[in-house]
Amino acid sequence: MKSSAQLTIGDVAARFGLATHVLRHWESVGLLAPVRVAGGRRRYGDADLYRVAIILRAKEAGLGLEDIREMLTASDPASRREVFRRHRAGLARRIAEAQISLDLIDRALNCEHDDITRCPNFRRAVRDRVRLPTPLAPSAPSAPPTLPAPSAPRVG
Repeated sequence: MKSSAQLTIGDVAARFGLATHVLRHWESVGLLAPVRVAGGRRRYGDADLYRVAIILRAKEAGLGLEDIREMLTASDPASRREVFRRHRAGLARRIAEAQISLDLIDRALNCEHDDITRCPNFRRAVRDRVRLPTPLAPSAPSAPPTLPAPSAPRVG
């Protein structure tokens, strides 16, 4: 069995579910620097595996490759924090949007109405997308319309 210090590009790609060209690209943009052995073959060790995992997590958080490279190569903590600070607001927004989506699904799952579009709880969850004002409460009940008194039957 191979030790982690001798993993090939194919081994690493398979471990993370990536294509080998992705690892080569990340190397070409300065994100990875595997050791080269005879014939120029790449060999990856534990530090490389952690680096791939960091790159994947950073991509999942919405960072682009340039920002990831900047984060990984920052010479001081302030520079690295700035990269994260730039992306924090966007990530917080995406989380809030996902929470709203989860709420909508939960409301739909709990709806007992035959027609979900008429369900008050479901409609509340989508009201902001419609951008309709919230209905005003009636000030006083209006009197029912008066109907004319029935006329007496005609005799005749």
